[in-house]
Parts: sequence; C-alpha cells; structure tokens
Amino acid sequence: MGNISKDEILKIVKEKNIGLVRLQFVDIVGQTRNICLPVSQLPRVLDNGCSFDGSSIEGFVRIEEADMFLKPDLNTFALLPDEIKNDKKIARIICDAYNGNGEPFEGDPRYILKRTIAEAKALGYTFNVGPEFEFYLFDLDEKGHVTTHTEDKAGYFGFGPTDKGEEARREMIFELEKFGIEVEAAHHECGPGQHEIDFKYGEALSTADNAITVKNTIKKVAADNNLVATFMPKPVYGIAGNGMHMNMSLSDNSGKNVFYDESDPNHLSKIAYHFMAGIIKHIKGMTLICNPLVNSYKRLVPGFEAPVNIAWGTKNRSPLLRIPNSRPEATRVELRSPDPSCNPYLCFAVCLAAGLDGIKNKLVCPPAVNKNIFEMSDAEMVDYNIGILPLSLEAAINEFKNDPFLKDVLGEHVYAKYLYAKCEEWKDFSQHVTNWEVDRYLHLF
Repeated sequence: MGNISKDEILKIVKEKNIGLVRLQFVDIVGQTRNICLPVSQLPRVLDNGCSFDGSSIEGFVRIEEADMFLKPDLNTFALLPDEIKNDKKIARIICDAYNGNGEPFEGDPRYILKRTIAEAKALGYTFNVGPEFEFYLFDLDEKGHVTTHTEDKAGYFGFGPTDKGEEARREMIFELEKFGIEVEAAHHECGPGQHEIDFKYGEALSTADNAITVKNTIKKVAADNNLVATFMPKPVYGIAGNGMHMNMSLSDNSGKNVFYDESDPNHLSKIAYHFMAGIIKHIKGMTLICNPLVNSYKRLVPGFEAPVNIAWGTKNRSPLLRIPNSRPEATRVELRSPDPSCNPYLCFAVCLAAGLDGIKNKLVCPPAVNKNIFEMSDAEMVDYNIGILPLSLEAAINEFKNDPFLKDVLGEHVYAKYLYAKCEEWKDFSQHVTNWEVDRYLHLF
C-alpha cells in the first residue's frame, strides 16, 4: 500500500467493517505463521507489538527464551479478499520478530533479508527481484483427500476454457490484484495441471512479502475450487518439476539499472559480471537454501533440461544463469535453479549477499557459454570448466558446511538451526523405506 500511518489503518478498519486482523510472519523454512486478534486490540498492537511464545516455532528460540513479540510493518496492511467471519472482514499485517529485550530477533528470516539489503544500500544499491512461480493444480478425491490426478491435458501455453485449473488460475490473478500485486503473465506450463504466475519485479523485501502472499493466495483459491495447489519441486515422476526462476538486478540511488553497459558486447556492466561471479562462487553452498527439500533434487537431475550446470549464457536456457534479452532499464540476471519450496527471504538474502561479495572483491566472471550444455559431452564440460550443482540434499548440506560465507550471511542462529533441520530431514529420508524399494526388491530377495 506504500507508506501508511496507524491512523489511516484504523480509519480503513472502521470503513471496511474489519473485525479481525492476522499478524503474519514466517519461520526459517518459509511456512506462514499467524496470530489472529480482534480489532479492539489493534491500536495497542500497532503501538507496542504483540507478545508470543516463540519456543514452538521452527528455528526460533528455546523454551527458556520463549518470550518474543511481533512488530507490525504498517506498509504491509491489506484486506484479505473474500475472507469474512460473522459479517466482519479480515485483514493482515506482516510482522518482524523481536526478542523480549526489544532487539530484532536474529532468527527472523525477514530481518536477515533486511540486514542484507542494508548492506547493499550502504554500497549505493537497491536489489530488485522478479520471481516466476510454477505450481501444479491437482484434483481432490470424493473424500476430499489430496491426489496427483488431473483432467488437464493442456501443454505449454495451452488453453482449456472448460478446465478447472484454467478457471482457478484466472481467479488467482484477480485475487492477487486485490492485494495490489501486479501480475505480469500467467500461463499453462509443460506438465499436465502445471501453471506459472509471474508478478512484477520490485525491491527485494516487498517482493519477498509478495511471494508469501502469492503462495498463500494460490493455495486458498485452489482449495475454494476443490483443487490442491502444490509448489513441491517434483510432485510426479516423469513430468516437469516446479521451478522459481529469479530475475535479479541492482539499481543506484537514482533508480538507474547498474547492470547495463551499452559498450559491452553483452550489454552488461562490470558490476553485473562481478555479481554473477559471486553467485557462481557460492552457488553450491547456496543450493541448500534455494533448493531445501529432499524432493528438490528429483528436479535437479543431470541429463534432462534441469538448471544444474554452473555456467552463464545469453542465448539459451541450458546454463544456470541466463541474461534475457531486454531493454537497458530491464537488464537482469536470471538464476534458474531455485524452486518454490524455498524461503524467499533467505533465498533472496543469500543471492544478494553472494552478488555483493563478487562486487566488493571484483571477482572475475568466467566466459559465457552459449552452446547447448545439455548436448555437451563430459569432456566438453571439463574443457569449458562447467561444474554441477549438488545432486542430493546430503551433498547440498556438505557444500553448505564448506562455505563459511553463508554463516556470515545467515548469522549463527539461523545457520545452526537450518543446518540441524536439514540434517534431520536427510537422516529421516535415508532411513525411510519407500514404495519404490518395496516394489523393486520385495519379491526378489
């Protein structure tokens, strides 16, 4: 909504007949949490915040340190479309988490992104991001249980005017616009039941807030249409996975895009090259943040059209980093590996920090690779010095441990909590007996 005051919020609450307000925040894995309160409590909360017990929140504090409070970011106040209880409407405000002593909580993902943005600001840069969300819409069965079934047979950019998913996607656009989120494009993706919604790029913090809103809205509209929306990276074997390509750029204090240089053959500035070099340097360790699930690595598979090749290029989609054709003010770097299961606050933070590391240390970017890497032999990959992303959660954990830079970016608290959670996830998966194993081995041995 832009800059808005406490008095303006209270005026809207009265005019719109709002009865409840949700105070939203996210845990370290990116799950939305909220505290719901009646509007009678809103003036107090807008002034003083809202206390809560953080001991049960993923990655927050221990029981003996449980007292925390949420401080609303007034600029994120928004009416929740079509949510009405007892003839009263519901609004939401996104919050920052604070310790009981009034200091920002170092484990709050939003704080980590804000801290990294401040570092960029000190260097004279604003970080702009435009994510592209892919997701599947599947049917519920007659008992309301989730399935991976869909009647949708449309392909890439396909059109099915009678398809439930097509209708739901149109409704999603309208609902997102009610939040003030500008949807730039929406279309059917490659897989049956797969869709993509892209919204306008913006400053990283507001874009991360919007990313959470987009995911929640897509899921709600799907449920209202008797569908389930999933951002799971690889929900079905043999069909396309869900990605979250990230378009990134830096602007200076005047709003000028500093990635553009007309005199360069690729129209890229030295700053852009250094930024890419920083991403390339840290991408293996960053993968645990950008691709956080066991399932993420069912999408990142060599030999298929997956963004696993650590290289950059301007003319094809096989490298990890791509420079889309664009106007000077829209020059950007597209990182193709993240998936939509990631925590956008942490993902944006590590990408920005890596890019700034490249800029501050004037890291040298390798030459562009404008051949189709998917068709290269192993020998050619070696000749071009093209590395590969980690191919399992375990490998990503090891790369994460091997890059101390990421501990500096995330802080000791989130680094330790996040690493522990991912190690436990891998341990649990490694000990779990899957249907694939039963089907393959039970009758043989």
